[in-house]
Amino acid sequence: MAAAWQDYQEEAAAFFRSLGMDAQTDVTVQGARTKHDVDVLVKSHHVGFEVTWIVECKCWQSPVNKLHVLALREIVADTGADRGMLLSESGFQIGAKEAAALTNVHLQSLAESEAAASAEVIAMRLAELNDRAQKCRATYWELPKSLRIEHGLRPDVGEFGYSGDAVIKLAENTILKAFRGVYPFEADYMSRAASSWVFPEVLNSPQLVVAHLEPLVAELEGKLATCVAALPADHPLRLGNGS
Repeated sequence: MAAAWQDYQEEAAAFFRSLGMDAQTDVTVQGARTKHDVDVLVKSHHVGFEVTWIVECKCWQSPVNKLHVLALREIVADTGADRGMLLSESGFQIGAKEAAALTNVHLQSLAESEAAASAEVIAMRLAELNDRAQKCRATYWELPKSLRIEHGLRPDVGEFGYSGDAVIKLAENTILKAFRGVYPFEADYMSRAASSWVFPEVLNSPQLVVAHLEPLVAELEGKLATCVAALPADHPLRLGNGS
């Protein structure tokens, strides 16, 4: 039977996995100066985007003190992690809170972590989708019109069908509204009609924005990759020098 502290670690790891992140318990991490044993190592990998969090789980009956915050700060600094988290359901001493203030070490209960991390992960995914949409835009307009028509990135003049430009505009417009954080909001009708995916008229949450935009952007990236592969070998896009 697992000890309470092991259950707490696994519960924390399971939460981060539910957000689509990689989470492993009882991991040894190599730092610049030494190795560190951490309770939960959390990583998130996206296109051009990666974060690492080191999570320490304190399943104690008493509040966590300052020394444990200082120790985690050292681990985060030595490993180059983006964030450190101390999880405790019994609270934190005043000294611990002072030691964590204005640093990248955060003190939370698991419930508080769930709310904060969910919002942060969604914000990161929106930023990543925006970056991907901008890369799609740059690549799309560098491709010859005839090649875009040939590979189904746009319809021919006077015809109707899939439009990469409309998909990019839909993504940009939707992400801009999502960044404003005012829900619900309506998606652009004309751009929606040009997508091969069923895109909702109204979006009620950032989670829905990510869920509906991810496959749409991924499909466009796939079409663009196929089109780029048809270019001459010495074309800047093939050489990776395109904007």
